Amino acid sequence: MSRLSRIAGKIRSLALAFSLAVPLVAAAPAAAEPLKIGYSDWPGWVAWEVAIQKGFFKEAGVDVEFTWFEYGPSMEAFAAGKIDAVTITNGDALVTGAGGKPSTLVVLNDYSNGNDRVVGGPNVKSIKDLKGKSVGVELNFVGHLLLLKGLEANGLSDTDVKLVNFPTNETPQALASGGVDAIVAWYPISGQALQQVAGSTELFTSRDAPGLIYDGLYVSRESLASNRDAWKKVVGVWFKTVDFIKDPATRDESVKIMAARVNVPAEEYAKGLDGTFLLDLAGNMERFKEGDGLDSIHGSNKTVDAFNTKYEVYKEPQDLKSYVDDSLVKEVAAEMKK
Repeated sequence: MSRLSRIAGKIRSLALAFSLAVPLVAAAPAAAEPLKIGYSDWPGWVAWEVAIQKGFFKEAGVDVEFTWFEYGPSMEAFAAGKIDAVTITNGDALVTGAGGKPSTLVVLNDYSNGNDRVVGGPNVKSIKDLKGKSVGVELNFVGHLLLLKGLEANGLSDTDVKLVNFPTNETPQALASGGVDAIVAWYPISGQALQQVAGSTELFTSRDAPGLIYDGLYVSRESLASNRDAWKKVVGVWFKTVDFIKDPATRDESVKIMAARVNVPAEEYAKGLDGTFLLDLAGNMERFKEGDGLDSIHGSNKTVDAFNTKYEVYKEPQDLKSYVDDSLVKEVAAEMKK
């Protein structure tokens, strides 16, 4: 369930290698060329697998080709123009754009609701206990941003702790060895740490800052301009998919499909799914509203952009409005009311 990365040498999970890349054609032809979408291992994106397996794209009359990637390579493929759209975080969309491949968010898939965590070792029981202690975190990535949010909420700052740069997938070992007093990681890596390190404690999670980390479908501006109607159908499919997953009558079937996509037992996968808040039509309408808080994608983007410039992930603030287009969501909503 990994995501959050950096393009141009700033990949969140450096351990993730090019892999799989298994193309899945999910619909009957409705255009000269299918829309090419890269997706990867995070519940809000694995959810697309439900749409593929249930034939929702075919029903909508839109031709799509999904390709499964590891997260970093998915952004590289997008940056190289090999795919038309990619599932990424709002922060990484800004990074990718600053690197020369700007995109536009057409639908929000979810926000992290507990799957990203700060985990303390045996001698750390609260964020305040971190003062003067060391934290293993992949610097300049969203885990770093989450840590800063947790410190701020508890009256501390990054100058009160010693930040130790670690690839996220190596943080459980660092915590277990006593090399650091706490770590920042996403699920399931954070869960592994809690299981492996006796006395470890969950100190702060993305559930404490909902909206700090949004995940969405970002489309190349060229493809959006030339295939707008087709992308609107994709947006409509997303809402049908979320409704299917959330419906108690079909939730178990959905979890089985998603779990099979990532080779995880369904009962185990269901636990991680709770830490990802899937956004339906109403959720998208709400989160696309202008606002400075984290309950708005615009407010979240401002926070992430300030973080990225402060820590020199990129030099110049981004034109944030250009990264968000809620028109397709609104049009789908209007059509559903007819």
